[in-house]
Amino acid sequence: MRWSQTLIPTMKEIPSDAEVPSHQLMLRAGLIRQLMAGAYTYLPLGYRALRKAEAIVRHEMDQAGAVELFMPALQPIDLFEKTGRKSAFGNVLINFTVQRGDRKVHLALGPTHEEVVTDLMSRLISSYRQLPITVYQIQTKFRNEERPRFGVLRTSEFLMKDAYSFASSLEQLDTAYQKMYNAYVRIFARCGLPVLPVEAESGPIGGDASHEFMIPAANGEDSVVRSTTGAYAANLERAETGRKAPTIETAANAAAMQKVLTPNATSIEAVAKFLKVSPTQLVKTLIYKADDKTVAVLIRGDHEANENKIRRALKAKTVALADTAAIEAVTGAPTGFAGPVGIKCEIIADHDVPLITNAVTGANEADHHLTGVNVGRDYQLATTYDLRNAQAGDPCPRSDGTLEIVHGIEVGHVFKLGTKYSVSLGAEFADEKEQRHPIIMGCYGIGVNRIIAGLAETSHDENGLIWPLSIAPYEVLVIPLNVTEASTMEVAEKFYAEFQAAGLDVLMDDRDARPGFKFKDADLIGIPLRVIIGGKGLKEGQVEVKWRTGTENVKVPVGDAIQTVIQMIAERKASDAAKVPQ
Repeated sequence: MRWSQTLIPTMKEIPSDAEVPSHQLMLRAGLIRQLMAGAYTYLPLGYRALRKAEAIVRHEMDQAGAVELFMPALQPIDLFEKTGRKSAFGNVLINFTVQRGDRKVHLALGPTHEEVVTDLMSRLISSYRQLPITVYQIQTKFRNEERPRFGVLRTSEFLMKDAYSFASSLEQLDTAYQKMYNAYVRIFARCGLPVLPVEAESGPIGGDASHEFMIPAANGEDSVVRSTTGAYAANLERAETGRKAPTIETAANAAAMQKVLTPNATSIEAVAKFLKVSPTQLVKTLIYKADDKTVAVLIRGDHEANENKIRRALKAKTVALADTAAIEAVTGAPTGFAGPVGIKCEIIADHDVPLITNAVTGANEADHHLTGVNVGRDYQLATTYDLRNAQAGDPCPRSDGTLEIVHGIEVGHVFKLGTKYSVSLGAEFADEKEQRHPIIMGCYGIGVNRIIAGLAETSHDENGLIWPLSIAPYEVLVIPLNVTEASTMEVAEKFYAEFQAAGLDVLMDDRDARPGFKFKDADLIGIPLRVIIGGKGLKEGQVEVKWRTGTENVKVPVGDAIQTVIQMIAERKASDAAKVPQ
């Protein structure tokens, strides 16, 4: 392609409304333009990169045995009502009614396709002999993102690869899950993304197997917990700590328990300030409804409770903070003054709680707290659990390292759905004995747009983008220094034609512009290899070749340059391929 015949509107200045590097660079390099909040047009360079990423995804899905299909973005609302996700999605679900003749039809734009694909399989799958099968699509999704930001990292319309496995046994599900996990590792490696697979929370249905694929990035909106030894990584919702259950005994230096007046002090910060103690000395008592049971959960004052861990510790399907009536029923006090001493419900505690000597807790009485509270004497615990969010410095649960917190951009997610959707939508199979069972499902998603944005966020320098060969819009950029000079353009045109004939993706900057201007644009759009033709070098029978990340230009005789460039590209591709896990 010739630069003059395509659309590459580069920008010198950083757009004022672009907050993060990926948004700034994708705008400046002419990859995207915004139509409205949460919706972007992909310009030629951006769309070429997107299609290359899509091709890698498609190839690896096919290699993993998944079968491609294509489902409607327009979906009937009743499918979401059957699965309960109409209310679960809330305002995120874009739904509306249309007039068809004398009736109104309620529709939704698909935020994802679990309902549609399960409904499809309920009609097509009848026997265990048809299982297992995994299907996938690459399709536009729609979500009413209330705060679209960071360019294409958070939008209302985006391109997603979603795959769904259907199995007759947990063993088949495990096999499909592992195939998808391995395919994801290969996809992101081929795209040149530094992705970190992390254990993730999958909820009470579908078991504990769930992994997110995160791009470590300073501007990532997700928190990732990882070990300093590299032995463990999980998102904050899921991350375990390596803390052990302590010995539960009353401290030898336990002080007398006292009730103190703490008017209007209903928060940890307010109580700590009023009593002039550290939040680490406080025990906060959170009242939860675990299914239909009321439970008090004890957490150290400076820590945050993790509801997924609480749910698992209680072996409950759902947990949620109790309402005012439930709190008053077990404490006899308004919200903000709960404590373990004399509370009328089951108590569970985090590992750190029994280690607090002479703790401060709520007194189960309005405007009062207790000091000098000690386990064993003032309240009882049979054991303790890991119930809080992991923090930097916590011991690693898989090694002798410690945990650290980094930010990340989620680019993919694999998880086991179990039978949630198949039960709701009647997707069943008959086994060898003609007994019917719900199909066991898995779900596997990749944000294709996020592959491009993730690279822009993490692979750049002060001059612009740095593309890997695999998804660069073009592999080679030919730069004739003076397009009005016949001898320069004769060589440039020959190189351009020969590179195309050799199967290289080549862009020629045929603009009548100063060399410095062209070089700045070349750095900005980040094409991996550039060939500079003209000037003194050409008069000496040489052209200059330079990798985007190279420190200096390499002079090559004109007669050898075409084959040299072809070989350089082939060697780089081979080197990149060798880094992809098999």
